[in-house]
Amino acid sequence: MTTWTPADMPDLTGKTAIVTGANSGIGLPTALELARRGARVVVAARSAEKGEAAVARLRQAVPGAEISFGRLDLADLASIRTFAAGVDRVDLLINNAGIGMIGRAETKDGFELQFGTNHLGHFALTGLLFPLLVAGSGARVVTVSSDAHAVGKLDFDNLGLEHGYGRMSAYGRSKLANLLFTLELHRRAQRAGLDLLSVATHPGATATGIVKLGPLQWLLGVFLQKAEAGALPSLYAATSPAIRGGEFVGPKAKLLTPSETARSADVAARLWDVSTELTGVRFEEISHH
Repeated sequence: MTTWTPADMPDLTGKTAIVTGANSGIGLPTALELARRGARVVVAARSAEKGEAAVARLRQAVPGAEISFGRLDLADLASIRTFAAGVDRVDLLINNAGIGMIGRAETKDGFELQFGTNHLGHFALTGLLFPLLVAGSGARVVTVSSDAHAVGKLDFDNLGLEHGYGRMSAYGRSKLANLLFTLELHRRAQRAGLDLLSVATHPGATATGIVKLGPLQWLLGVFLQKAEAGALPSLYAATSPAIRGGEFVGPKAKLLTPSETARSADVAARLWDVSTELTGVRFEEISHH
């Protein structure tokens, strides 16, 4: 599938897409291409200023497109609930936002920040929007993971990482959780016979603001692909008729194999239960399966 481009995307008129972190990085070109194909796009971002600026840019690029901003802080469960309560329809949910390689910090609710934002925030958001996702037909949940998931280790007795915190290992752990969630959502949706695809992506090493290297930031841009290329796996996963649930799409729309831990149904089921407990969000339609 190396020749796939956004020009191959089907018409998305009548579909509503929510893209988290769509104000920058690979989220912006993801939102742009979805809008170009006729989707109604919600730019979900923490900063109203940056979010509204992104909406203005997108409207300029795609005149007549239906694009709106929704304030969403994935590190705050109350913010996620408020955002979800304002949504009336969703066909494509792109769990794209992420933070990485930062010093240890906590979310509003006391979770380790990378795990809390990248995994628990998106788990809660997907769960709260789930009734809307399964109300229509052909819904897709695309969760952006990373090949960094392979270095991730999940110690359920040390989820807060109070001891042994490492920027990269914490990031890898959050991306492992993204994959475990994607595959478990796929299994549960299948068992419940729901018309929903859950797919994970690895954008590839992309020049975005997720890694802060100070004065060396510009150097990254020389070696890394542009955000537009990083958005391709998400766009392919969200729209290609060739996609199957539970797949892991990498750069150039190639299918990747998740690590052994990521493929473990036991670890995934346990993470699901823990995530439900921590966030208080239940996927009612599939929690009994």
